Amino acid sequence: MSGLRATQNSLALVSSNVANAETPGYVKKTVNQVTGSTGDYGSSVLINGVNRQLDQYLQSQVRTESSGAAYADIRSSFLSNLQGVYGNPAQSGTIEDAFNSFLTALQGLSTSPDSQSARIGAVNAAASLAQELNSTTAGIQSLRANAETGINESVITANNAMKQIAAINNQLQASGKTDASTAALLDQRDQYIDQLSELMDIRVVTNNLNQVTVFTNSGVQLVGTEAATLKFNPQGTMTPTTLYSNDPTKSTVGSLTISFPHGGDYDLVSTKSIRSGKIAAYLELRDDTLVKAQTQIDQFAAAMSSAVSDKTTDGVPATSGAAAGYDLDLTGLQTGNVIHVTYRDNTTNTTHNLSIVRVDDPSVLPLSNSATLDPNDEVLGIDFSAGMASVVSQLNAALAGSDLQFANPSGSTLRVLDDGAPNRSDILAASVTATMQSLTSGNAELPLFTDNGKPYSGAIGAAGSQMTGLAGRISVNTVLLGDPSRMVVYSTSPLTPAGDNVRANFVLNQLSSGTFRYTPQTGIGTTSTPFTGTLTNFVRQILSQQGEAATAAKQLADGQDVVLNTLKEKVTSISGVNIDDEMAHLLALQNAYSANARVMSSIKQMYDTLIQAM
Repeated sequence: MSGLRATQNSLALVSSNVANAETPGYVKKTVNQVTGSTGDYGSSVLINGVNRQLDQYLQSQVRTESSGAAYADIRSSFLSNLQGVYGNPAQSGTIEDAFNSFLTALQGLSTSPDSQSARIGAVNAAASLAQELNSTTAGIQSLRANAETGINESVITANNAMKQIAAINNQLQASGKTDASTAALLDQRDQYIDQLSELMDIRVVTNNLNQVTVFTNSGVQLVGTEAATLKFNPQGTMTPTTLYSNDPTKSTVGSLTISFPHGGDYDLVSTKSIRSGKIAAYLELRDDTLVKAQTQIDQFAAAMSSAVSDKTTDGVPATSGAAAGYDLDLTGLQTGNVIHVTYRDNTTNTTHNLSIVRVDDPSVLPLSNSATLDPNDEVLGIDFSAGMASVVSQLNAALAGSDLQFANPSGSTLRVLDDGAPNRSDILAASVTATMQSLTSGNAELPLFTDNGKPYSGAIGAAGSQMTGLAGRISVNTVLLGDPSRMVVYSTSPLTPAGDNVRANFVLNQLSSGTFRYTPQTGIGTTSTPFTGTLTNFVRQILSQQGEAATAAKQLADGQDVVLNTLKEKVTSISGVNIDDEMAHLLALQNAYSANARVMSSIKQMYDTLIQAM
């Protein structure tokens, strides 16, 4: 009878195995048979639970690689889409193509400055370039919004998985059995753990009751008999100024925290608690990769704008007694513009390059030395909001140990002198770089591009740098759109001759041959050695870097997928249901059942014979 019962249980499991052969997450099951003893002799067969054909080490490896593969796949997909936003360099509709078209139009204007069509063509080409930068910004921010949505959806999935894991843990504790229903619960729980492993990197610990505790690899407990809850507050539309900060009061993107069952919250982003999986990929894309992509085109827009609008004017030599230096005309100096002073400390034979940056918002002071992108600069931010007297007072206080003296002899003139003492300090040079605001200032420089109608001067305020998001706001000066002749006419008194190509040549030379520094926040160059080159060099570097990143991400994703699929095949070979094997097993069980039944039949015949004989 025990043999019949054992065989019936085995037949039921074979039937279940065959029925679930294609069910995702189903693990092949067998009965655990042990010998029943009477005294010193085996007398029967007993069923001691149900076994799941599972290699736990292999299962752990699959979960680790699932996390890595999900991370790599998300990055590959987004970087491929980003490359689509930038476009193929060999085709039209890219920043490089629009920029080259603009340079071609400027060449035509330089050759025929008196041609109305050449003037209109140059302005229209500039407008097309600005629109290309606008649309690229929109594409990048759309990808960031998709990443934000991806985080939100992943959090919902993770919370559901953790609740289900906790519920199954409690069911296992209540049942205390290892029968077929328990094995089915373990299958369900493993599926939820597998879901979780795709979202983040996890570590699973199992106790003697078959309950699990799930941690992140950084050590944060996610679920045991109770589940923690992930919280995320999506912000919807993303803009270039929607950025992450470790300071919660400054962060303007969705924050991700975990709330523990018995109280307490923990920030998972600032602590970098999630290092792999979909959530880690989405966070990295939203807060780093795509932010750098935006900074790259913002830097291009800023460098291009400043290249044609900023004018550097040398100081006029000035003396006062034995002291010598320069008078600097600060007329037209805009917030973000810079006063340059180079002086030598003769006692140490050290040359100092001082960059005094105009600031109209004192809350951003002091400025870091990276504000001018020149690693040799000593940057000093000065609040100009209270007038020249305050400016002079701030400068003398800040540079009290430098032997420099600042004064305001009249109007908007800033005088900088040494102390007149021999062998102390000498001022070697001084100049002012200011942003031109007028199209007819008498200078070749012009505000060709504007920031939502305002001059771009590199201002730094409480909201951050004016450069942030500039590519999405840049446009051609509306006055130029209405009067393209200003691409040639830079003075109305006297009037610039119609055939004068001074301004056209200046703009063309600046944009085609001018060399500029670019912020390391673009991911190109470093603070100590920033990338330096022409605008063409920089835009090509951007496209090259993005192309290489997309290719590398695709290769990594493909490699991760190969590893994961190989591991899954191994798991399937051990834990999956092989129909042929199950059919062979079924035949063996049928024979065993027949043999047991034959024994029972023989015993019945024996008893019948004995009874008849009595």
